[in-house]
Amino acid sequence: MTCTDVTLSSGQKMPTVGLGTWKSSSGQVRQAVLDALDCGYRHIDCAAAYGNEHEVGEGLAKRVGPGKPLRREDVFVTSKLWNTKHHPDDVEIACRRTLSDLGLSYVDLYLIHWPMAFERGVELMPRRPDGTIRYGDTHYRDTWVAMEKLVDQGLVKAIGLSNFNARQVDDILSIAKHKPAVNQVECHPYLIQSELLAHCKSRGLAVTAYSPLGSPDRPWAAPGEPLLLEDPRILAIAKHHNKTAAQVVIRWQVQRGVVCIPKSVTPSRIKQNLEVFDFKLSEKDMQQIDSFNRNERLIIPTIEKDGVRVWRDAIHPHFPFHDPY
Repeated sequence: MTCTDVTLSSGQKMPTVGLGTWKSSSGQVRQAVLDALDCGYRHIDCAAAYGNEHEVGEGLAKRVGPGKPLRREDVFVTSKLWNTKHHPDDVEIACRRTLSDLGLSYVDLYLIHWPMAFERGVELMPRRPDGTIRYGDTHYRDTWVAMEKLVDQGLVKAIGLSNFNARQVDDILSIAKHKPAVNQVECHPYLIQSELLAHCKSRGLAVTAYSPLGSPDRPWAAPGEPLLLEDPRILAIAKHHNKTAAQVVIRWQVQRGVVCIPKSVTPSRIKQNLEVFDFKLSEKDMQQIDSFNRNERLIIPTIEKDGVRVWRDAIHPHFPFHDPY
């Protein structure tokens, strides 16, 4: 039962299931990385903004490298450039900081985390006194040109995008010397992203699904919001296959050709999330799960304005979710 791969436009092979590390708290993520590597994961997804790359690095150091069970080339590591580091002068410094934290000489894939630049500086979320974000004016095209230099320097093997809409993907492709290999986006049965998937595929980009299990622990979840893994329709399919709801949802993504990065710090769940290559969903199962789509984004930070919840960054000129996809 081996994890399958997708081949990126760069020629690299990227395992279709990886360990997500967003919201993995301090003290837990090191062990999660060890548990994942020990049970067969060969893909770890990280980001500077998660604030835990040094711990991911501690986990990697125990298992990867000379004299360790795994060679560096056996493990696919992704990281992401945060919004405050979009200015071309900041890109290489940010990447080198990530490499230092991870204890690596290169990452396999480096993504622009969001198309929206925030104000430059050390503050992760630069805010005004009223709580709104202070934005930067760097265009993501200029950031991309700086990202390409990281490939030329050998600091990263491939570069890509995250949270970019179809128009923004095409905008990057129109100026790219090194084409984006991946677009990482929110994707799960309540947001199946069919149009964006088709668009990225036609342009040669692989798609990675973040929050593939619906992110039940997202910080801004409202009480009473439906939980994907408790959806009785998914539970019925899971029961039929003698699998968990999470395994069914991950298998659905794998069969669609979408890379999946479920996050867990629980050893049994980490193991289960990789055990999706010993069964197959029927065409009927696949179509039924597709039908659960409600175009519902769960992972957009919101703020309260005049008593109403609104998308926090909707006024940013490069906010990606005004377009249909």
